[in-house]
Amino acid sequence: MNALVNFGKIFKFNGGVHPPENKTQSTQLPIAKLSLPDQLVLPLRQHVGNIPKVKVNVGDHVLKGQLLAEAEGMVSAAIHAPTSGTITAIADAIIPHPSGLPDHCITLKPDGLDTWIAHQGIDWRNTDRKSLVNSLRLSGIVGLGGATFPTQVKLRTDGKSAVHTLVINAAECEPYITCDDMLMRERAAEIVQGIAIAQHLLGATKVLIGIEDNKPEAIAAMQEATANTSMQVVVVPTLYPSGDARRLVHLLLGEEIPHNKRATEVGIQVFNVATVLALHRYFEYGEPALSRIVSMTGNVAQPRNFEVLFGTPLMHLVNAAGGAKPDTTHYIMGGPMMGFNLPDNNVPITKAANCIIAASPNLFAPPPPAMPCIRCARCADACPVSLQPQELYWFAKSDNFETAREYKLFDCIECGACSYVCPSNIPLVQYYRYAKSEIIAADRAKEAADLARERNEARLARIEREKLERAQKHAERAQGAKSEASPEQATNTPTETPDADAKKAAIAAAIARAKAQKQSLDDQPQTSSVTDKPTPAADEAKKAAIAAAIERAKAQKAAALQAGAMPRNVDTASGAVQQEIAEIDARRAAVGLTPPPNEATTQAAADKQAAIAAAIARAKAQKAAAEAAKLAESTEKKE
Repeated sequence: MNALVNFGKIFKFNGGVHPPENKTQSTQLPIAKLSLPDQLVLPLRQHVGNIPKVKVNVGDHVLKGQLLAEAEGMVSAAIHAPTSGTITAIADAIIPHPSGLPDHCITLKPDGLDTWIAHQGIDWRNTDRKSLVNSLRLSGIVGLGGATFPTQVKLRTDGKSAVHTLVINAAECEPYITCDDMLMRERAAEIVQGIAIAQHLLGATKVLIGIEDNKPEAIAAMQEATANTSMQVVVVPTLYPSGDARRLVHLLLGEEIPHNKRATEVGIQVFNVATVLALHRYFEYGEPALSRIVSMTGNVAQPRNFEVLFGTPLMHLVNAAGGAKPDTTHYIMGGPMMGFNLPDNNVPITKAANCIIAASPNLFAPPPPAMPCIRCARCADACPVSLQPQELYWFAKSDNFETAREYKLFDCIECGACSYVCPSNIPLVQYYRYAKSEIIAADRAKEAADLARERNEARLARIEREKLERAQKHAERAQGAKSEASPEQATNTPTETPDADAKKAAIAAAIARAKAQKQSLDDQPQTSSVTDKPTPAADEAKKAAIAAAIERAKAQKAAALQAGAMPRNVDTASGAVQQEIAEIDARRAAVGLTPPPNEATTQAAADKQAAIAAAIARAKAQKAAAEAAKLAESTEKKE
């Protein structure tokens, strides 16, 4: 076994447990390639991060390796066709998830030809690192150890924290799971080539491969494959959960990664052996992530590891292992410590499915009823993160979430070691998951409320700012208009044009004439030649003559105004009326329509006629004066 002087020592972490391994059942036969199923159901949610964007439609014929869904955003992963065939549905279907809820999936019916798209490898040794990492967005490769974090994100370096050590996680500490063990036994050389690619992309100077001591065949194969390299195979003791990335880093390097930091911030990056093998297949042959090794074990006739295409129905895999035994009750995805019960027997195999366990009462007895906590502190002794599980249990049970947070609830890796050793059979991990979910929900609600408040405050600030801006603009316009008017007034006042002077003089003369005419009519003695008692016909003729005179005066005035001249003088109109009245009286006297005039009747008629004439004159004078004043006012406004 290779060993580094600086890294030969193992730094044991606190706690841990050693449950029955149950690994030998599925390591008796080599990895088998699973046959094509009748259909493949590809969930879009097979990784951490954003759901990819679908790029195909129902009815499309696709080839093996063709892009079906493109990575959306920075943290996302693509989905590819595992084989050639036809897209038959893009709809919700049951997926392998603890919730049991359906999610969006692409259903592919294979055509049996398994026809590839055109693909070729990438010369990663002579290509820019940044371009290589960016190309991984199209690969669909995620962490195949179970975390399913997009690999291109883990390989991206920002220059702030250089990675000096690459750790390859080959511990595989969970019971029943043997996919990594068999992969190292049979494909060690390809794994080492994938490690070299990851090391090149990260710029790491040291590579450590951590393997538990219960895998002697894998250790030997990896030592042989790394014999002529600087990579170091380090054997660690078999202790659950040594496969946790932070626990493995502590075992190999003695470094404790702070809970609020990532491994890259201290210059370390961790990859699973299956993930680096996928990197090798992509860069050497241009193959995206289409399949993975899955341990099919437990209560089946022939436990074995299979290379399974993503989207393969669960029962197709179970049948390949000889079928489930009659007493099988359900299926577990993952290991018995951190796995979960599958909601349906026909869920598809995804990128996270490293192991499927057929469960039965003989293998997994129903949990006994939980008893009260006896404060034995065995959970604290077993906790690999050095927490106080019994305190967290009380806080979670009483919904005292903030105190649980203060006791570092989110440092819990949910390994289940505390539940495994609890003599009261308390499902401690379930309480921690419940408390975490409630805290996350409350934080999201608070974040949404804070965001809404900030948006409202920003809106009110924007409205107030716009009001101030409008008021300022109005003030500036008013000030500008005032500044422009002052020089203009100062310029126009002393130098008025002759036309303006003439208009003002004409208006003043018209007003003066109207006043003089009114005064003369009021002071003039009134005489008339009309008789005392006119006939009805004569009255009608007289009214008609007066109306005609008024109409003529109006017509003359309208014509004068239209031509731009001043109205006719009031005395002219009055004289015309007087003349008409005199002519009418003369004609009446000539035809003998009235009796001979006497002094009394003549005087009464003269008084009446004078009053009518004076009233008409006053009315017309007032009208002329009003129009002249109005004209003068409008002229002043225009000026």
